[in-house]
Amino acid sequence: MNAFTLSACAEMIYLDKPFLERVEAIAAHGLNVEIWDWTTKDLKALRATGVPVVSMTGYIEGDLTTDAGIARLLSTAEESLRAADTLDCPVLNFHGTGLGQGGIPVVANPNPTPAEWLRAADTCRRLAELGEKAGRVFTLENLNTALDHPGCPFAKASDTRALVAAVDHPNLRMNLDLYHAQIGEGDLVTLTTESLPWIGELQVADVPGRAQPGTGEINYRFVAEAIAAAGYRGNIGMEAWATGDGAPETNGSTAVSDAALEAFVRTFTVILD
Repeated sequence: MNAFTLSACAEMIYLDKPFLERVEAIAAHGLNVEIWDWTTKDLKALRATGVPVVSMTGYIEGDLTTDAGIARLLSTAEESLRAADTLDCPVLNFHGTGLGQGGIPVVANPNPTPAEWLRAADTCRRLAELGEKAGRVFTLENLNTALDHPGCPFAKASDTRALVAAVDHPNLRMNLDLYHAQIGEGDLVTLTTESLPWIGELQVADVPGRAQPGTGEINYRFVAEAIAAAGYRGNIGMEAWATGDGAPETNGSTAVSDAALEAFVRTFTVILD
């Protein structure tokens, strides 16, 4: 038996297929599915595929610290919980602030004040309480600010861990994204093992390029074996572009996406004794 359950983000691979066909192609590899913005999806048709959707975005807009942002975050989190009911999706992901075009934070705040930290923790607590009532888990994702999300508050994995640990609620966990963590912090094995009590899921992509494991600098096989030995038994999601050795226009194609998922499964299959 594999130490982990595995999933893949349908937003980033099989780009030559309609969305529901992407979902079915991922499932053909024995994987579960993750999605981003649920508002753009036909939720009933997605549920009818029978493919488990194990993670989705858990808000539409808002942030953790401003009056209007908190109100909007909590309101759209409730909308997202209703969507999660339709999909029977257990995990809803969120960030320190809403992300606009190109992943740019809607409310840039790279250095939150102590008062804002306290307010963010209170907002996370309120999300956890919503999750508890609905039987779902909210996960706070770390993001890198050097490349993809400049100015995002509470962006480092150490920040997300601090907030999740401060709230200390089973319906609030970390979405530890190792792509973002490699750019922002590094030392992925130590970071993951020290965060184990608070991790709700792991997401992976290689650096540079945010493509499938094996295309960049991260020794993901070493990471997989180390975190399995440390006791991690949760979901690992490939949130990565599918790239190959051919012409750039084939990236995301069926053949390249098949190969990317095969590489991901090989890397993160660690059989327990």
